Amino acid sequence: MNIDDRLEALTQSLELLASMHRDSEKRMEQITQNVDRLSENVDRQSKNMDRLSLATERNTQGNARLEDLVTQIAEGTARLLHVAEVHEHRISDLEGNQPKP
Repeated sequence: MNIDDRLEALTQSLELLASMHRDSEKRMEQITQNVDRLSENVDRQSKNMDRLSLATERNTQGNARLEDLVTQIAEGTARLLHVAEVHEHRISDLEGNQPKP
């Protein structure tokens, strides 16, 4: 192999390396763009999670208030039931103590 053949082989090798380098740069640019898009998506998802967390906290507080109201209604109903039973007994006692015609 003479010097010209060696130079030709070296030139081809350099051209191949340069082509591979350009391809790598293109792939790296695409990867960089993909990473940027992913980063933006992660940021959006993080904001969505923050909003969801806030909404969940509000719902939890609302549910606690509703639970308190239901408990108050149930307790009030139980008290009314007791009053109705007491009145029923009083009426029965009054009716039972009256002389029958």
